[in-house]
Parts: sequence; structure tokens; C-alpha cells
Amino acid sequence: MRVAITGARGRLGRALVEAFSAPPGDHAEAPEHPWEVVSTWSRPDYDLDDLKAADRLVRRDRPEVIVHAAAWTDVDGCARHPDLAKRRNTDATEALARACLGAGSRLVLISTNEVFDGRRADGRGYTPDDRVGPLNAYGDSKLAGERAARDAFNRASHREQLAIIRTAWLYGPPGDDFPTKILAAAERASRTHEPLRVVSDEIGSPTFAPDLARAIAGLLANGRASGVLHVVNAGAVSRADWAREILRQAGVDEDVEDIASRAWPRASTPPAWAVLASDVPLRPWSVALAEYLATFRQAAAPAAG
Repeated sequence: MRVAITGARGRLGRALVEAFSAPPGDHAEAPEHPWEVVSTWSRPDYDLDDLKAADRLVRRDRPEVIVHAAAWTDVDGCARHPDLAKRRNTDATEALARACLGAGSRLVLISTNEVFDGRRADGRGYTPDDRVGPLNAYGDSKLAGERAARDAFNRASHREQLAIIRTAWLYGPPGDDFPTKILAAAERASRTHEPLRVVSDEIGSPTFAPDLARAIAGLLANGRASGVLHVVNAGAVSRADWAREILRQAGVDEDVEDIASRAWPRASTPPAWAVLASDVPLRPWSVALAEYLATFRQAAAPAAG
């Protein structure tokens, strides 16, 4: 099976390339995976601002499956430039959906918990059947992208060829993500004797990108990639307690001071409850974090030496 991955140099894109390139037997859910060719689409060839790029690349590579991981995920940037968010997260998705239908390709669209308003108060994670209602431009643009893709596939009577996979609080491999920022902030706090303040009233489902990527590969290999699915690591945690667990596992002795989100002004409004109920059972987020930190230490070792 020929697979193409958009945003192949991004956080999830890199994990997807690794998951789809792994030898047979490396997928717990797909012991005999069917991947033959993996095409990696990223800038400059695939640019979200170029609405003709999808058709051009689909015609060139003829993938049977496209995993659309590319997106403009700068939530505050989307709030400041909603027209650009629409172009990159809605219009580009619609163009890709049309290109898929023209070539008979299956589409796996990666989406977000931010399609929900976060006002749920019963302590349960959102399911695909729950009512959506984004609070910010990023969520608006991603939800509009979902709807544009769904409408396109429904009109063509190929709804089973579309999967929308929502995830939350994605991190790893180490880089510009929440754990890396917390470790850097802790080092800075230790040096300057300033408190390490982290928002405590936003609760979500931290999701390790390699776990999500392997789950997507398994869903495709087993023919279960269709409709709307939520895929996150098990469990829920506040950002402040996530930071505490990062520091505890990393062996960093630095206190975290809770603050309310209103004390941290942002251009966007994040949902307070960002917890999804996963349709694919994944390991607890704290266990995945341990693997992340081991990778982080391995990546830092050459620099230290």
C-alpha cells in the first residue's frame, strides 16, 4: 500500500514516517503491515498556502492513503490571523480531499480536541458523538476542515474512505513541545530564583506522538480507519501537574506554582477541559512520558559530551 504523509517534517509527521517505515511486526495492532512506499510531503513541495499542491503531488505519487498531519497549529497565531488559519487548516484540507477523491485515495485527517468548548463538567472525556463548539480560531478552522472533507467524501458516496482522528496535547519527539519548555523553564527558574508558574485550570490528555502514529498505522492496517475517532494516551492531567510529573521523572528538584489561566493572557482562548475519550486503548500518559524523557536524555548526551 502506497502511503503519503503531509507535514512529514513536523512533530507528528516525523513519528508517522517512522511508524510507517518500521519493519513488519513492529506494530502491536498490525503485525503484518502492508506499506510498500512512504511518500513524505513537506515544504516547499507541499505548502498549505499553495492550494494546487495537493492535486499535483497526488498525481505524481498516486498514494492509496494520505495521512494529513500538516496544519497551522500556532493557536495564538490563528487567533491573530483567522483568515490565514482558514486558508491553511480549512481550504488546504478541502483541496486535499478533492485531490484524494479524484485519485481514489483514502484520507486520514488529523484534528484536535479544540473543536470542543471545554465546558464539560462531568469528568468524562469527549467522544466523537459529543457536540462540537470551538472557542478559538484554530478550533474553528480545524472543525471547518473536518466538515469540508466530510462533505466532499459524502457527496462522492465514499464516506468510508475518510477517517478524522482527533488528538490532544501532542508532544515528542523532543523539541519545541511542552516537556522541553518545562525543562528549560525549570533550569531558568533555578538560575534566576524566579518561580516556575504553570496553569492549573486547563486539563487535558497528553499524547506522545509516536504512540499516536503507531495507532494510526494499526488502524489503517486493520481496516478500522473510518469515521471520527479519538486517539490519546490514557488519563488526564492539568498542565501544572503534568509539569510536576515531567520534573519528577527527570529528577529535577524545582517547585511548580499553580496559576489560573486568566493570569496568563493569550490571544486565543483554550478549552479548560481538553480531555478526549480514546477509541484506541493506549498506555497511560505518564508511562509514555518516561519513554519521551529517555529519548530526551539520549538526544542531549552527545551535546553534553
